[in-house]
Amino acid sequence: MAYAQPALSTNPYDGEEIAFLTQHGKEKLIAAMLEYTFRCRVRHIDEFDTDQLGTFTREIPRPGTQFEAAVRKARIGMDLTGCHLGLANEGAFGPDPAAGMMPWDVEMVVLVDDHRNLRIAGIAQGPARMGHTTTGSWKDLLEFARRHDFPNHALVLRPQGLPDATIVKGLNDRSSLRDAFDRAVKKSASSQAFCEVDLRAHCNPTRQVIIRKAAENLMERLFSTCPGCRSPGYWVKDIRSGLPCAWCNGPTSEVISDIWECPGCGYREEHERAHKEFADPGHCDTCNP
Repeated sequence: MAYAQPALSTNPYDGEEIAFLTQHGKEKLIAAMLEYTFRCRVRHIDEFDTDQLGTFTREIPRPGTQFEAAVRKARIGMDLTGCHLGLANEGAFGPDPAAGMMPWDVEMVVLVDDHRNLRIAGIAQGPARMGHTTTGSWKDLLEFARRHDFPNHALVLRPQGLPDATIVKGLNDRSSLRDAFDRAVKKSASSQAFCEVDLRAHCNPTRQVIIRKAAENLMERLFSTCPGCRSPGYWVKDIRSGLPCAWCNGPTSEVISDIWECPGCGYREEHERAHKEFADPGHCDTCNP
């Protein structure tokens, strides 16, 4: 049977202040929807350089997992403001999980709630606008820029083979791109520039859409309460697959049920997802190898 998410009987964040540390304009994507929905106040903090926690351009590696990085960022905002609630976003880019052929973006928007001892992550993912090229040709660079929706999506450029300190970020007009390209080619021993799409949120509209979706998912999770302790954040933690094949009766990859879990007390329930006794043989590794 399908499981209906329970709704909050009261608003746990009514009138609360939530610290949101970001220097890349993410408050414009998230704050209004949270404030409207929960009647809270999102306090934007930009007193800390979040690039110190890791950069997409690799000059500073990000330690730990995506979730750990988001929690770390939220806690810095909480420490700077004295709030017991903190919000942070963290993105991760790579190949798509299905075929590994398409650039992919996974976004997390995490709420840290010290009063309830909760860390709740809203998640969204989708195709990313990302890519890179090495070239000494201005014509080729313009073609790369066109393919990646420049100037709507900004670019990052540096001399090929030189240290990351020479990076120029946020290039979003033809004149500044040409200037950065000419200087990079002159500095490079190979007379080539290395260019890539700027993945920072304020420079990448495609990423902005997915960040908003992650924030919407966070709100859905906050409106789902635990049947045991009534804490917000009750959500699917795991799945159980293995619905038997209609031909060979062996286990398939098709999901049988969702396992819901409370991030506070750990209460768990399993809810059946499948509405049939057997799976289509197309999902069977034996019958459809």
